[in-house]
Amino acid sequence: MKAKVYVTLKPSVLDPQGKAIHHSVESLGYKGIGDIRQGKYFELIVDDSIPLDVAQSSIERIANDVLANPVIEDYRVEVEA
Repeated sequence: MKAKVYVTLKPSVLDPQGKAIHHSVESLGYKGIGDIRQGKYFELIVDDSIPLDVAQSSIERIANDVLANPVIEDYRVEVEA
């Protein structure tokens, strides 16, 4: 099975890379984009013999302990059976 983890900065945290991307987008002539926030995306392949609820719990812990900094980042986990 495949797990997807999306990590983004919390809304209250400044995102200078997102601001730079936004400026570049505007410089290229794209209009109507109010803001851009950057983040990280991870794919984890989980052995199919692991029960779905155990896989979900394990990936949540990995996201919290390794992939994201919970002080400044939020994360979302999706597990596809």
